[in-house]
Amino acid sequence: MNLPNVITNLAQAQNNFDSLAYANCFSETAVVFDEGKTHKGKKEIQQWIKKANEAYQAVMKPIDYSATEEILKAEVSGNFPGSPIVLAYHLKLKDGLIQSLKITG
Repeated sequence: MNLPNVITNLAQAQNNFDSLAYANCFSETAVVFDEGKTHKGKKEIQQWIKKANEAYQAVMKPIDYSATEEILKAEVSGNFPGSPIVLAYHLKLKDGLIQSLKITG
């Protein structure tokens, strides 16, 4: 699968539970929508993923990517009910960084 570098870096950061590296995949003004909440900017995104990593210890395995729709499908497993599940990562990329991310089931 041919993934943009930023998505490869995002998956690596997630699987290493590295919240700083994860946040660095996003622009300064990026927005993340997950579990009914909105996280704005790199600092909030880093705090969100740090808490999620502590709670769920989730790792992701990319299984499909549509460059035209900018949707990554990944199998996510961790410490949560229903694990593993396939999630869709709806991305907007600009200048090699993530501008927005919406995670859906």
